[in-house]
Amino acid sequence: MSERKAFLLRMDPALWAELEAWAQAELRSVNGQIEYLLREAVTRRKQGATPSRNRRTPASPPAG
Repeated sequence: MSERKAFLLRMDPALWAELEAWAQAELRSVNGQIEYLLREAVTRRKQGATPSRNRRTPASPPAG
């Protein structure tokens, strides 16, 4: 098994509570749930499936 990278992550307590409840519902640890969500996000990004709210059409003005 490959070595795993450890790091500190600070987050809002309300977000932690939501993740904790979600993890329990899916029988995962909070750490496992966060890793699962990050893997899913990376996979979607690689497939080019970005959320529509983040897509800009050619006619969209630049942000800023």
